[in-house]
Amino acid sequence: MEFQDYYKILGVKRDAGADEVQRAYRKLARKYHPDVNKEESAEDTFKRINEAYEVLKDPEKRKLYDTYGKDWQQGGFHQQAGTAGGFRPSGGPDGFSQSFRYSTGEGFEQSADFSDFFKSFFGGGFRGDQGVNFGYQQPGRSHEAEITVSLRDVYHGASRAISLQHYETDAGGQVRPVTKTLNVKIPKGITDGSVIRLAGQGEQGAGGGAAGDLLLRITINTDPRFTVNGRDLYTKVAISPWEAALGTRVTVQTVEGSVNLTVPKGSQNGRRLRLRGKGIPGRNGDPGDLTVELEIRMPTKLSDEERRLFTELAETSRFNPRDTQPQRGTSHAKS
Repeated sequence: MEFQDYYKILGVKRDAGADEVQRAYRKLARKYHPDVNKEESAEDTFKRINEAYEVLKDPEKRKLYDTYGKDWQQGGFHQQAGTAGGFRPSGGPDGFSQSFRYSTGEGFEQSADFSDFFKSFFGGGFRGDQGVNFGYQQPGRSHEAEITVSLRDVYHGASRAISLQHYETDAGGQVRPVTKTLNVKIPKGITDGSVIRLAGQGEQGAGGGAAGDLLLRITINTDPRFTVNGRDLYTKVAISPWEAALGTRVTVQTVEGSVNLTVPKGSQNGRRLRLRGKGIPGRNGDPGDLTVELEIRMPTKLSDEERRLFTELAETSRFNPRDTQPQRGTSHAKS
């Protein structure tokens, strides 16, 4: 039978690491997938690529391949296959099945025939619905996706229906898209960057192995009113010069409603006031806080009466801010 040089097929050196092997495989799989490449030889090339990756991605299979290579028959593989790396051909009553399900790592599945070299080297017991059966179970890989939620979802908890699309091969050997809808519970108080694990919703396992998980990474959608830092929220509220000088009460929006905030008299621009417990709720502890930064804003247009009052204030007041705050440089100076 013809020896299959899997390293040459993927275009990698024999000492290539797992990441390099995976990158080479994905690049070639995209190039030669029959749905993309319409050349007559593309399908056969695609099958060889997947056969090579099936061996080289697995440390135990790769070890056997590297040990015996083209001289595996002289190396006594059949006598040692029962112990080396824990592989045992299943020897099922149906023998070798021509259909093998594999994942390309790009979100779809396909079926492929394997060469005589592969069948003889790794045994003849395959099951098309479970993948290659080497007498051991291999769990499926986990997949990761991103889900965007609102602050209100985080604050109160929510349920979201998400649709995921993957590809399956039908009875006629045609690859078709399949959409799966999952109902995901967003826990109250979850933070940005947290991960929700959906057990068994990832890649199908091989040899009857458990399916992988689907990992949903949480991204909190931008809210123009707040900046999020962990469980704490930050916001800015504008006040007038006289409100800052005399003190006042202003309405501040929170995620769940509004509250009245007391602005102490004599407040300066940039002063921060904390509303405890008005941030994101804690899942197993105290909620975060809402910090309000005061921003003193001046009117851009004055009525005659306002101009008169400001003129009178300027003539009456002895306050000079430069007496207490000398001139200084800023952090935004350009070199």
